[in-house]
Amino acid sequence: MTKQSSGRRQHIAIYIYGPTGGGATRRTLTLAGGFAKLGHRVDLVVVEATGHLAEDLPDGVQLVALDSPLLRLAKGMKKRMRRLRIKLSGLALGRYLWRERPDVLLSAANHVHLTALIAARLSFAPVRVVLRVSNHLTGSHLGDSERQRPIRLKFARRVYGWADAAIAVSQGIADDLVEHTRLSREQVCAVTNPTYTPEVESAATAPLDHPWVAPGAPPLLLGAGRLAPAKDFATLLRAFARDRARRPVRLVILGEGNNRRDIEQQMKELGIEWDVELHGFVDNPFDWMSRASLFVLSSAWEGSPGGLVEDMACGCPVVSTNCPSGPEEILAGGRYGRLVPVGDDAALADAIIETLDTRIDSEVLRARAREFDVDRAVQRYLYLLLRGA
Repeated sequence: MTKQSSGRRQHIAIYIYGPTGGGATRRTLTLAGGFAKLGHRVDLVVVEATGHLAEDLPDGVQLVALDSPLLRLAKGMKKRMRRLRIKLSGLALGRYLWRERPDVLLSAANHVHLTALIAARLSFAPVRVVLRVSNHLTGSHLGDSERQRPIRLKFARRVYGWADAAIAVSQGIADDLVEHTRLSREQVCAVTNPTYTPEVESAATAPLDHPWVAPGAPPLLLGAGRLAPAKDFATLLRAFARDRARRPVRLVILGEGNNRRDIEQQMKELGIEWDVELHGFVDNPFDWMSRASLFVLSSAWEGSPGGLVEDMACGCPVVSTNCPSGPEEILAGGRYGRLVPVGDDAALADAIIETLDTRIDSEVLRARAREFDVDRAVQRYLYLLLRGA
């Protein structure tokens, strides 16, 4: 049961793990800020209140840290226990929903959806539950063991049907949801990520003190994202090694993750460690984007990679794997950047060289990026979130 829409100021609760770094969290905070700017009450409901972006909450957004004896007991758990901490937050989330009675709960990341849906149902609160689905249902569980995966997927396919609606970040994900869950086509809508703002272009002009961006330095390739299997940096490193054997070129990867040691070991095995830098998480990646010769997305799977849009907004050419899903939609089938098969380092290496050798109009790229405007996405989200509230 949901409240009827009345045109009043709405109370929107957004549930995520926490204000950690990364593109998905940035998109969530952008949405939250957009809702608040339009006068809505916005609670960012989190399991963990600390993280890289904890100091970057938009104006008007209230941070609500869930609390319970179980969560306090689990506070010292290592990052790999995040999924357990999310499960343990369910009762606290249910109490929050019953106490605060938001008009709508936006579950903003795949790994919290099951907890959000179960908590909402058990709370008996009259709240509309909308899922923001940023990855394929199967991709969300690729980290599970071979024994756990089919059980989790079967459970998820059933429970997703409890949602009032789902907002997919790409059409490919929308199609996947309709095919593999009990959500109907009418309940699922694709909305592009809120990515472009004029501030991206202004942040790109910030000073950057690094010898690899100095005048006369070799072309600089840029990768970005969590150091995790989904990003498939192994393929990027193999492609880079091929190109490094052909001409001087360097690579910087922005981001952190559990695969750092494996990536460092591969760099040594390929003999490219002196020309690759794992730069870690940065608050402002746009100064790197504006100075790179090329941005390379090597992902095995994605939702809708905002990095492609952000790099184009900075005037940086892009190359991407044609992974499911998002890159083909963002790059319009290759019109705005070359697309290559997933895991094909030879094709990726060729696409990198071909792009470096091609004169590309940066204004065309910027114009494409502006089509992913934040204000447009916020208005679309609000319509879908509140049409039944």
